[in-house]
Amino acid sequence: MFSELDGTFPNHDPNPLNFKNLVFLQKKVVQESCDLGVIFDGDADRVMFTDEKGNFISPDLIIALMGDYFFKRENKNKKVLQDIRTSNSVKEYLSKYNADVHMWKVGRAHAALKLREIDGLFGGELAGHYYFKDFYYSDSGLLAALIVLNIVSEYKKQGVAMSKVIATIKNYENSGEINFEIQQKLEAMNAVKDYFMDKQKPEAFFDFDGYRIEYKDWWLSIRPSNTEPYLRLLVEAKNATLLNTKLDEITEIIDKFK
Repeated sequence: MFSELDGTFPNHDPNPLNFKNLVFLQKKVVQESCDLGVIFDGDADRVMFTDEKGNFISPDLIIALMGDYFFKRENKNKKVLQDIRTSNSVKEYLSKYNADVHMWKVGRAHAALKLREIDGLFGGELAGHYYFKDFYYSDSGLLAALIVLNIVSEYKKQGVAMSKVIATIKNYENSGEINFEIQQKLEAMNAVKDYFMDKQKPEAFFDFDGYRIEYKDWWLSIRPSNTEPYLRLLVEAKNATLLNTKLDEITEIIDKFK
């Protein structure tokens, strides 16, 4: 679609994380009875997907899906990299391969170096970057798309659609990343951390890129943007009711700093 080069982006802007930019693709996938939808960003270092129904697939879940490609070919290197916003579904799915999943900071500058440091086989981010040891530990949207197409092809031979595959991976309700425009980012972030950690001791706590605070049935990631006046929040929970309850609690705290 829209294959004529035009740097003014007359059809939609080149950010696949903005859902309004997916509408053309989602409609086309359904109209043409496609098995998969693929959308790149402007320079194709990021890639995202829809299933055969046109439903957007959260990019972190693709990290889990790639395990079906790599670990059926690789028995020695089981190291995988994910960012601090990644769903618990990913590690749980990859556990069937006994994968050694590492978590690190958001951003290509951090991820590519970390994958090299741990000598990981592959990794990915919520933003749609995917990294490969055999691509100099760097990212490629084109390579990621080819790998996912390979996986989809194998599942299709078994009569399994993409939506069914993703349903076997996704075990939680997830808010996606929410942006709060505030100036007192650090103060708000610490207020959220202190509120929940004073209320209940977490099962895990990470502070290398904002905070990730994990409890038995839910977790949150809260981190400041380095370039914009945004505080970025992501919450995941076992069910929608718990997710909405926690979102309301956190939003109430952050709103005090607006």
